[in-house]
Amino acid sequence: MPQFDLYQVDAFTASPFGGNPAAVVPLGAWLPDETLQRIAEENNLSETAYFVRKGDVHELRWFTPAVEVDLCGHATLASAYVLFEQLGVREEVLRFATRSGELRVRRAGDRLAMDFPAKRPEAMDIPPGLLRALGLPDARALYRTDDYLLVIDDESLIDGLTPDFAALAAFDTRGVAVTAPSSSFDFVSRWFGPRVGVNEDPVTGSAHTSLAPYWAERLGKRVLSAQQGGARKGQLQCEVLDNGRVVVSGQAALYMRGTIHL
Repeated sequence: MPQFDLYQVDAFTASPFGGNPAAVVPLGAWLPDETLQRIAEENNLSETAYFVRKGDVHELRWFTPAVEVDLCGHATLASAYVLFEQLGVREEVLRFATRSGELRVRRAGDRLAMDFPAKRPEAMDIPPGLLRALGLPDARALYRTDDYLLVIDDESLIDGLTPDFAALAAFDTRGVAVTAPSSSFDFVSRWFGPRVGVNEDPVTGSAHTSLAPYWAERLGKRVLSAQQGGARKGQLQCEVLDNGRVVVSGQAALYMRGTIHL
């Protein structure tokens, strides 16, 4: 009976029960896509990450319980944590080959820093029904990358959001981020992705490749502090670079190690 190690890591938090949980499954060789998807469905976390070492690079893939995705920040952070802290990898910089190109992760003090391609949000009209689906009376503006970025002015509304997920799933976008300026951080947000099988992702590193460029331009800052989440929250640091990249940094904590039996 084949067996595979499984790690459950809470990303973007210094201790368990915070941030965003991801499953990480190291592999010696790729399993069939159907098996990868079924494991992710069984794990029932927003993301399950798999990696296979090929020379100096780790091939990395991410699956929600429903689909494979092009980019996932918190599961990349969790994968780097497993390699550095659980598997004893000694490289100064980890290189991941992914569907979004090569991603690099390095140690940055007590954080892990991920180098991602930045996305430039483009302004658009708010489509009919979006505010109603989110339970919001109004919004400052809407932008789009692969996500909608809905900007509001009152951070106190963020925690109380109770979206209609069936209504949100009708919009042709990966997910919907609702974001606001904050008195404790540069900005706060929540992210909803029922269209990709994740009603709410507590902390979405990939969304910050869109959020950070928006807030960097609006606030005139390159380095930004951020918090994402509702009942469960995580913290991030983002640095917008001149080369079209965003460095997203955070901590991680091991919650569980187990064995998959197939």
